[in-house]
Amino acid sequence: MRSAPTILHLDMDAFYASAEQAAKPSLRGKAVVVGGLGPRGVVATASYEARRFGVHSAMPMGQARRLAPNAAYLVPRFGLYREISEQVMGLLRELSPLVEPLSLDEAFVDLEAGGVADDEASARAVGERLRADIKAVTGLTGSVGLAASKMLAKIASEEAKPDGLRLIAPGTERALLGPMSVRTLPGVGPATGDHLRRAGITTVEEIAEAGEDELVRLLGKAHGGSLYAMALAHDERPVVAERDTKSVSVEDTYDVDIHDRVRVRGEVARLADRCVQRLRAAGHSGRTIVLKVRRFDFSTLTRSETLRGPTDDPGVVREAAARLLESVDTTGGVRLLGVGVTGLADYTQEDLFAQAQAQAAAEAGVSDEGAEPESGGEVDGAGGAGGASPGAPQDVGPEESAAPVERRWAAGHDVRHAEYGHGWVQGSGLGRVTVRFETPGSEPGRVRTFRTDDPLLVPAEPLPLVEPSGVAGLSRAAGPSCAVEPSVVGEALPAGAGEVAGLGERG
Repeated sequence: MRSAPTILHLDMDAFYASAEQAAKPSLRGKAVVVGGLGPRGVVATASYEARRFGVHSAMPMGQARRLAPNAAYLVPRFGLYREISEQVMGLLRELSPLVEPLSLDEAFVDLEAGGVADDEASARAVGERLRADIKAVTGLTGSVGLAASKMLAKIASEEAKPDGLRLIAPGTERALLGPMSVRTLPGVGPATGDHLRRAGITTVEEIAEAGEDELVRLLGKAHGGSLYAMALAHDERPVVAERDTKSVSVEDTYDVDIHDRVRVRGEVARLADRCVQRLRAAGHSGRTIVLKVRRFDFSTLTRSETLRGPTDDPGVVREAAARLLESVDTTGGVRLLGVGVTGLADYTQEDLFAQAQAQAAAEAGVSDEGAEPESGGEVDGAGGAGGASPGAPQDVGPEESAAPVERRWAAGHDVRHAEYGHGWVQGSGLGRVTVRFETPGSEPGRVRTFRTDDPLLVPAEPLPLVEPSGVAGLSRAAGPSCAVEPSVVGEALPAGAGEVAGLGERG
């Protein structure tokens, strides 16, 4: 290992919730929970105020509401979080060419490779300057850990939370780790922790005392050996700037189990299209198509099919996912569906048969997409209405036009009113939407209620949390401000929260 603490680990503090509090003055200092608001939603993150009530990430949203009924419950705004993440990662890359992002809000940095630190004093100075720069650029706080290895740097950042810096000096690692719980070490989850506890091992020092042979006997050669090395503070893993993506996938959890086989097929096709969009955005193609189905009894099935070559053709992925679905019994109901692609490559081998099919369909004047699946229940991140019935007439007179679909307003998302300016959705239901008009630089704003179809109210892009100069922006809201206490946000909005999993937000 190194002789100087030049590996830095940054972890933003309660990232999603902190971003929402920074954007919404009325929520600062109050309990905020971000995640899926439907009956089967989960918590993506909770502000430190909400954590005092026992709310934490990955908790079912229903349980969170029981613990903190007066918290503000918001749908994630991933576009905003990604923008902030890019700003933070940009600051890290100014320090070193070796930056290893773990998620939107977390990364390792090799300070030695960047030539900015070579001892304890210089490493600490870099860490303090980074925290100040993040605050100035984003308005948010992050915790920094510094150590001679990645494992210890991550442990240090956890100890520094919230909004702190912790440096573990080389030579002090064993004394620091010894009394800590075995769950502190990477790779020790609830199951491994319970297994060790039954063997009388509850601390890191007890792992070291047990010896490698005993750990291998309990956990196997690979896991036992690596755990023993970590207990001795040995971690030689380098900071890797580019981590290869192994798979691309999307999944949706449904508020109500799906029993209609036709709708299940339609959902799988829609997920396949979304998966291909992600695949192409990442510049990849893939050979193996994976279908995930969680049934009514929580049993989870996965099926996969390997193609003759990599593809990013939506038709090919849809057809493969549909074939996989045929081998799964869904008669009891489906609560979750997912489609993924693995075996990634940077090139495609076009499926000539699918191309020929698409060309023939186009020449025949038939869309290769087929009819849109019918709408039927809220989906995490979907919430849109389905398309027309396959047998619907093409020419419909005004008197036969379908009733307009009610506009949906996600709790926490940005809106703009032609008269009152910029605000955010506090909740909606029963044909009404409640909006609080305030901006990151304003005082807590006034709450107003409108019809969901009010033509003067439109969705808006998030405002920057901090002006480019680093000074918080002035209010853009036209309405007068007053310190109105926020009500429980989103109570009447059962919509899902989008693709929460896989983004890495914890705290």
